[in-house]
Amino acid sequence: MIFDDDQIALRDAARRFARTRLLPTYQQREKDATLDRALLHEMGALGLLGVDIAPEHGGLGVNGVTTGAIVEELAYGDFNVAAVVLVMSLCAAILARNAQPAVAARWLARVPRGDAILALSITEPSCGSDASALQLKARRSGDFYVLDGEKTSTTYCDSADAFLVFARTGRPDDGARGVTAFLVPSGSPGLQTTRFKDLGSHCAGRGSVFFDGVRVAAHHRLGDEGKGFSQVMAGFDYSRALIALQCLGAAQASIDEAWVYTQERQAFGGPIARFQGVSFPLVEGETLVAAARQLSYHALALRDAGQPHTVEAAMVKYLAPKTAFEVIHQCALTLGHYGWSMDLPHQQRMRDVMGLEIGDGTAGIMKMIVARARAGRAATEARGNV
Repeated sequence: MIFDDDQIALRDAARRFARTRLLPTYQQREKDATLDRALLHEMGALGLLGVDIAPEHGGLGVNGVTTGAIVEELAYGDFNVAAVVLVMSLCAAILARNAQPAVAARWLARVPRGDAILALSITEPSCGSDASALQLKARRSGDFYVLDGEKTSTTYCDSADAFLVFARTGRPDDGARGVTAFLVPSGSPGLQTTRFKDLGSHCAGRGSVFFDGVRVAAHHRLGDEGKGFSQVMAGFDYSRALIALQCLGAAQASIDEAWVYTQERQAFGGPIARFQGVSFPLVEGETLVAAARQLSYHALALRDAGQPHTVEAAMVKYLAPKTAFEVIHQCALTLGHYGWSMDLPHQQRMRDVMGLEIGDGTAGIMKMIVARARAGRAATEARGNV
């Protein structure tokens, strides 16, 4: 991808911050298992949060390609800090398109400063990939909606200032047409959260959100009743391409570290980089990462040009996390017995990246999206398929 001067300046600012401020403390944040609000405020002051939010709400108003470059660079230093930028982009875009102007103005202005964390609550215990089957109920009661039910696998469940919640306002057999979106402040009476003990991304805090008669003002509804499913689906193509770059940024960090090791590690009279059995796997990994990176930026460039990019986004969403995990694994093996240590970041990167082989669309769902685009729904919705 060829960047212009403004994009290079923003990318380089993110790169400096990632490598000097984030990378040295990446593993400590994992041990602390909390989002560092002071760090988010620092990022906000540097213009690294809410970068694609419109300037009137305090953002930079940059396009998708530029946002992707920032996410990739930040992920090099800390995969989970980069995720904050990514999730805020997705949530802010939903608010900007669908919230009442006063609600949008209040919340969007807080994101670029690091004053607000927004969480997306879609998944439920009984439905994940089939988001249109959700059951959390929202019933109208005068100027309010009353929410009852449970959401699960919500990232930032115990640190979010507000949740973008997708609830059923129609009948169960309405499917996607009966889903409505709401912005629910975290301090709402009747709302409780629990945190899971996850394999990775500990500082993000994934868990369940329980709604027991939670009253939400009608003006906090996002868009029209029954349009919530289409609202979130419209943003997933964008976030999937950003997720790909997030994973690739982490993989590139491990590749760079492995190359340094192969030059410094001496065996049989010289650096181990001279052995093809050591260097060729790193070359192969670097090649795969570069290819996935180009497809990711291609998807974002299509989006910025107003062109369809669903297929390309689905391709990189299944390809990049898988590739990143395998490449980081190979880098850990390259380090020999050092790669087995919890003191080095490769193990954490593998655990963190693996989460996005599941979240925001599994590989199976991504491949089905591509297959439907190529062969058509009629051919791919035969008996036994989703």
